[in-house]
Amino acid sequence: MTVTAQHSALDLNWLISVDDHILEPPHIWQDRIAAKDRDRAPKLVRTGDKETWVYEGRVVPTSGLSAVVGKSREEFSPEAITYADMHPGCYDPKARLEHMNEAGILASLGFPSFPRFCGQIFYEAQDKDLALRCLQVYNDWIFEEWCATDPGRFIPLVIIPLWDPQLAVKEIERTAALGARSVAFSENPEPLGLPTINDPGRYWDPVMAAAADHDLVISMHVGSSSRLPTIASDAPFMANLTWGATRTAGTMLQWLFSDYFEKFPNLKIALSEGNIGWIPYFLERAEQVYDKQRFWAAKGVKYEGHAATEVPMDLDIRQRFKDHVYGCFIQDEAGIANIDLIGEDNIMFETDYPHSDSTWPDSINVARKQIQHLPEATQYKLLRGNAEKLYRFTPTVPDLT
Repeated sequence: MTVTAQHSALDLNWLISVDDHILEPPHIWQDRIAAKDRDRAPKLVRTGDKETWVYEGRVVPTSGLSAVVGKSREEFSPEAITYADMHPGCYDPKARLEHMNEAGILASLGFPSFPRFCGQIFYEAQDKDLALRCLQVYNDWIFEEWCATDPGRFIPLVIIPLWDPQLAVKEIERTAALGARSVAFSENPEPLGLPTINDPGRYWDPVMAAAADHDLVISMHVGSSSRLPTIASDAPFMANLTWGATRTAGTMLQWLFSDYFEKFPNLKIALSEGNIGWIPYFLERAEQVYDKQRFWAAKGVKYEGHAATEVPMDLDIRQRFKDHVYGCFIQDEAGIANIDLIGEDNIMFETDYPHSDSTWPDSINVARKQIQHLPEATQYKLLRGNAEKLYRFTPTVPDLT
């Protein structure tokens, strides 16, 4: 395919990763929380040769699969590790920038680790007042230390108090004023004991309204339901792990058939680390189901004990996807082969640094190899343009000379 001179000047040597991970340095809560809360706030405790986070009596080790950079695949292990076992890039923003430069990662959006992907650790806490203060300490640290190290390289993602929508709104408003670009949310709140997005009481409406009002993307990382899909009770773990993207497919379908995008037209969601190869099939299947079943479903008729929710008669599923949903991938040749069925404006790269799925230190090369046959303008969108637009983020290209 011929590339026009207009696009040949595009810089394809960098990508924006919309899904990386931050292993919080031990000092965050102990340095930032009020003295009266210090003993009860999260702390890293060393016992012999073991190191764990301790909070409200819970002991939380750090999985070795969460910090594999600098190690060979033969060394990967889920066994607990200490911070001394990690490369500083896992928890230190300056060291992270060095690794980003090495791998061609122009900017990074990082999910939390100890709080878990959408702050579940604080939702599960007994003392919710303390949990809120700890959550706010994390968000403040993101702005004041992590992102402040180089504001043009880190995209601010925040967590919210899932247990109280009104408090969540206040935290969205507070962090939006600080420059937040995205809010972490659960792919499926029900396993956490929270209302679903289909809740008749409209539990999540204030949260989604606030996110839409402030142009904050709802980022849902695979696994943020704190549940691993199980094919069968004795299915091999590797099989279950491979099957994990079904969680993300379910998330997309729930949102497409909900009324949230109609109710909040400015709302956008990103399906983090969910891959994209499955998207064309489920969009096609959703259209088939809608075409054949919407008439009786609209009447509220029960099917095998389940009442169908009301659906509009003019729902354009593909347009709704195009306007509101973004898929994120690391390596997905099946998805790229079907990019015309997904849409080049709705997918973004990620590197999963420093987890075991990460493409570091070859991130830009792995990314470009997958898309080198596409027009340069399309490559640019996937590598960085779509992320810049969605997150309203203008990255700073470092001078490496």
